[in-house]
Amino acid sequence: MSTTDASGKIKTVVVLVQENRSFDHMLGWMKTVNPEIDGVSGDRQFFNPISTVDPAAGVLYFGDGSEYVDPDPGHSIQAIYEQVYGVPFVDAVSTPITPPGVAAPPMSGFVQEAERERAGMSETVMNGFRPSAVPVYESLVREFAVCDRWFASVPASTQPNRAFVHSATSNGLTSNDNKRLVAGLPQRTIFDNLHDAGFSFGIYYQFPPSTLFYRCFLCFYPCLIKKRFS
Repeated sequence: MSTTDASGKIKTVVVLVQENRSFDHMLGWMKTVNPEIDGVSGDRQFFNPISTVDPAAGVLYFGDGSEYVDPDPGHSIQAIYEQVYGVPFVDAVSTPITPPGVAAPPMSGFVQEAERERAGMSETVMNGFRPSAVPVYESLVREFAVCDRWFASVPASTQPNRAFVHSATSNGLTSNDNKRLVAGLPQRTIFDNLHDAGFSFGIYYQFPPSTLFYRCFLCFYPCLIKKRFS
């Protein structure tokens, strides 16, 4: 976004949208770079039970061994429910929004749900990146402010959260519902507001951008989605 008003101190705003990640996974270990960050201060600080119903199964501690995350851990609304509450999501009818007697989410089901997805995936889930493994992020942390309170707009898949980035709502979308996405989301976006206010903007992308999932986006801004990262 840019403005022709040379008196403004902020000339350009860049928003980089990447995949769903938790703060501790990406930047938690940056506390070793900047102690003011509310992150991870050492080994064996955080852990999850291997089974929320069998204490004898033991626990898995959070480490700094992330290198490349593949395959994707579960991040559907059903998977996140189990990760947060420690009990499986059964179905939309019989699963309560909040389990009975739970005052605050215990965040106890990450290991259990990961193993349900794929044997051995819990090792991937229970690790974050040490600063030397993500040198670009480390440099940004050293030079700029870091927000250490991350919250998902909706505890669900990629596209509903990207819809919140672009339009502050997913219009009820809670999954990567291809039928609804192809039909197009009806709401206004921040790009409509920028255009109406006289600001310029561009969209750079590696994969097809989520802005294509808005019904009238191509009608009004076809020239702004031709730019592509190699």
